[in-house]
Amino acid sequence: MANKVAKIPVIDISGENQEQVAEELVAAAIEHGFIYIKNTGKDIPGEAVDGAFDMGKKIFKAPLPEKQACTIQKNNCGWSAMQYETLDPATQRVGDFKEAFNFGEFIDGKADQPIPPTIAPYEGQINDFRELCYKLCLKINTLLGIGLHVTPPDFFTNAHIREKGASGTILRFLYYPPHTHTPDADPEADVRAGAHSDYGSMTLLFRLKGQAGLEILTQDGKTWVPVPVVPPGTENDPFPPILLNIGDLLSYWTNGLLRSTVHRVVFPGPGNTTVEGETDTEPRYSIAFFCHPVGTTPLEPVPSERVKSHKGDAQAKQGNPYAERKVLTADEHLQMRLKASYLQLYKDKE
Repeated sequence: MANKVAKIPVIDISGENQEQVAEELVAAAIEHGFIYIKNTGKDIPGEAVDGAFDMGKKIFKAPLPEKQACTIQKNNCGWSAMQYETLDPATQRVGDFKEAFNFGEFIDGKADQPIPPTIAPYEGQINDFRELCYKLCLKINTLLGIGLHVTPPDFFTNAHIREKGASGTILRFLYYPPHTHTPDADPEADVRAGAHSDYGSMTLLFRLKGQAGLEILTQDGKTWVPVPVVPPGTENDPFPPILLNIGDLLSYWTNGLLRSTVHRVVFPGPGNTTVEGETDTEPRYSIAFFCHPVGTTPLEPVPSERVKSHKGDAQAKQGNPYAERKVLTADEHLQMRLKASYLQLYKDKE
């Protein structure tokens, strides 16, 4: 491995002592904002992850007219073309060098949105994987409630139960073309996904071995460090760990106690810090599950003495402008983020 990579803890949430697991999870969420969840296959079987990546490749290989007919809308569902999304609008001159396809809610196993006919036969498989991600997030929300000594401990979990209403939860497939590193290449094109922190409560990120690109910003705001797909100690695990990161909404909800860490996806390129065994010369595929509370959920103070006594709001605001207390519901928080990321979409709809 390279001399400097992100130091992110690996946690096995399948342990018998769930109170201890909860304390470890909260400590990591406070200190790092990113946590490796050891993938034992109990919550999300490795075969399901492999199948989901196969689906992602089929989506992006679908004929262009099929994808264009599913162009992303203000509900955050659908296909976004190369350089359509801009995750760091303050500094990016061009959009992110990636394609994405967002799946929202499924009703009776069917996507509640247009999908490419090419992947219609696999709709049930996509829904099944989305269900696995949803259930894992409910489990993590419960652990966070226990670790934060929230009363009741299922406070976060109850806010995410979909039977209570619609949410902004999204299953997102991503495709990043390979980079050739030609001498006359536009440096702006080295940005696959601009610097950002995630919206929502939390994100589950699935990556493939050997594919480089993800970096997080150190807490001093000065250095970018790569995040290995396979961190030390997991090399012999049957599957790479799932990467969990705390979203802006949960950081906001907990008064900045839980950290929402800025990250980006780049083409590392010659001379930059990379991870041994990882490369950017092949296409990069990833899958992200963005977990949100029910949209009408009021983001009122979390009933936890640990959260109430936290005095780090100024620090949270400095590193995360979306932690400022100026919204009332989960949907309002989400819309604030989407308007900043999809400038073209909202401009076109005006």
